[in-house]
Amino acid sequence: MEQDVTMYQGFADTYDRLMDEIPYDAWHAYILELLRENQIEDGIVVDLACGTGAMTSRLAADGYDVIGIDLSAEMLEAARDKCPDSVLLLQQDMCELDLYGTARAFVCVCDGMNYLTELEMLRQTFEKVFLFLDQDGVFLFDMKTAYFYEHCLGDQTITDNREDVSLIWENAYDKETGLNEYLLTIFAMVDEERQLFERTEEYHVQRAYPLQDIMELLQQCGFQADVYEACTKKAPSAETERVYFVAHKRPA
Repeated sequence: MEQDVTMYQGFADTYDRLMDEIPYDAWHAYILELLRENQIEDGIVVDLACGTGAMTSRLAADGYDVIGIDLSAEMLEAARDKCPDSVLLLQQDMCELDLYGTARAFVCVCDGMNYLTELEMLRQTFEKVFLFLDQDGVFLFDMKTAYFYEHCLGDQTITDNREDVSLIWENAYDKETGLNEYLLTIFAMVDEERQLFERTEEYHVQRAYPLQDIMELLQQCGFQADVYEACTKKAPSAETERVYFVAHKRPA
């Protein structure tokens, strides 16, 4: 697949319609449970790779002072329509995170961390989060596993055909590198009267990491972490598709 297609530009306008089966309510309930278990009832929560603001808006409704951060200006425009004015939205690269102060918590859902395709990119992000995280704060993020990419997504082509938008989603997974390439072709209606559709393409890459590598990297960056099968407190199995990491700053 070619790498000359920009991520989350043409897709931003149709993302919520095409991704309406993502279980944001279940993820939100789990994130909220973890926040409250860690005595984080209020204060600043940063939503990394916030996309169109699905989790951002939910956390704002919980009473947190939320900052949403994403690399895509188009996704942030969609998030602005969804989030209350109290939410601060920033266009930043997670690897170069820069805030005016610290936050009680950082969250990142829907495999935002899998988009960091080199360990050094993850290291830079973890170090930035550590820098801007309160001493008693928590860093919560999910990741898709190698099992998911190899056995659930693999080299499949997924299609979704609707009245006003259609998607062709081609996948190519390399077991040796852990890289999964996506080519998304979107046909979105731009003129209903004339039944005129516009075609856009986007190229995405995600990477699956051995869980132990992530645990070791978190430890090197100053965190003490646990990893669970998604939305549970169970240890991941060989067939777990998504995991959540719960990371705390180690005492100085």
